[in-house]
Amino acid sequence: METLGNLESFVRAAQANSFSEAARRMGISAAAVSKNVARLEANLGIRLFQRSTRSLTLTEAGERFYLQVAGGLETIQGAIAQIGVTREIPAGRLRVNMSPSFAYDYALPLLKTFRQRYPAVVPDWHLEIRRVDLIGDGFDVAIGGGMELSPGVVARELTKLHLVAVAAPSWLEGKTLPTVPSDLQGLDGVVMRSTHSGRVLNWTMRDAGEGRFDLSLNPTAIMNDPEALCSCVVMGLGVGLVPMERAWPWLQRGELIRLLPDWYVDLGVFSIYFSSRKALPAKTRVFVDFMLEHFQREPRERFRAD
Repeated sequence: METLGNLESFVRAAQANSFSEAARRMGISAAAVSKNVARLEANLGIRLFQRSTRSLTLTEAGERFYLQVAGGLETIQGAIAQIGVTREIPAGRLRVNMSPSFAYDYALPLLKTFRQRYPAVVPDWHLEIRRVDLIGDGFDVAIGGGMELSPGVVARELTKLHLVAVAAPSWLEGKTLPTVPSDLQGLDGVVMRSTHSGRVLNWTMRDAGEGRFDLSLNPTAIMNDPEALCSCVVMGLGVGLVPMERAWPWLQRGELIRLLPDWYVDLGVFSIYFSSRKALPAKTRVFVDFMLEHFQREPRERFRAD
């Protein structure tokens, strides 16, 4: 298989009828052009140029070969140049996977600003609650927590995620407020079912020190979506352990009360995932930077309970 350098040296020399002029156009030495052409002739087993001290002309075989490869070389170089443009200018369809709740509350409100900055990028968002194979499923970016870092994928942290114990004022009416996690044990509660295993989830609460407590509630409703779970708690169906960012607006309006303010469940890191390849397309790079920039400005307490 011939190298692109050998073929380009041949084509440019044929066009200029000169090794030195070809070298000037390519930005390399005349000796390098001559060597590339000689290597090409040796590999093909045929002479492509008639050389003299004063002229350089194609042989009959060289003429035929030039007609066959010149157009192809221009096509290849054009494709390479276009790839370079794609790498530098944010453009094209951007396939992103994220949960519906994250999209509605955080990503979609940012979409207009992102599009104003990068009008040539077309968002192609897939809103679903599942862990995807970023590369295998053909996504440019995924946003979520707990994804495995398969080969070729990197993660940048957006925030930590915590669950907090909450209840509606109507449900708490006439009840003694809990002071320790054991006060919640066995109480009526809205619980979460894993979308991956199908099992009802139990959580370990922790405090800022070494305190740990494995909490189990008596299910009054079982949901597989944090937003639905939070809504059930607002209705007064029982205690719930819900993500802090889900509970945040309800807490601000007083429609939920946080129980055990010093205790929470650590869900780990919420991240943005993308390919680790060096030549990352500009559309992906700017979206990752845009989301990181936004989360640096988000109030810490909106996501974290510590």
